[in-house]
Amino acid sequence: MTVLDRLYASGGSEVIIETLQITVGSDVYWLTKGWEDITATLEDGRVVTFIACGIDIALPARNADGTQDLKFAIGNVDGIVSTAIRAALDDLSDSYLTYRCYISTDLSAPTSNPYVLAVKSGYWTATEVQITAGYMNVLDTAWPRYRYTLPNFPGLRYIS
Repeated sequence: MTVLDRLYASGGSEVIIETLQITVGSDVYWLTKGWEDITATLEDGRVVTFIACGIDIALPARNADGTQDLKFAIGNVDGIVSTAIRAALDDLSDSYLTYRCYISTDLSAPTSNPYVLAVKSGYWTATEVQITAGYMNVLDTAWPRYRYTLPNFPGLRYIS
């Protein structure tokens, strides 16, 4: 049994540390749930410092409905997060969220593969920011993705 399995089953002296990497264009924000900043090693070997903040994370459900979303809320007391999220919502095509989980006794690597999700929607108030990020919704995707329509291909009108 791994340490992570034991933690999920019965607890122990270790603590699970949840982290978020918010990437908006070239800006990257490193956040962790809790009261103390942590310095941890990413899966690619880089060492980064995650800034502690008031954050609440709801992981995606493990189901087959095609809409597996991660939702999170961040305290917006200093206003830095709302500026980043406003930029992310203005340009959804270039905004990503990476969720990593660490164990307090081993910050040398995440405990499992990180979730990399695209920012879908969100809003902010004076006190908090709420964001929804998720994988591509396969059920609402047309196939083929590029549609051959008359405005783009007028010659289709004459094919019988």
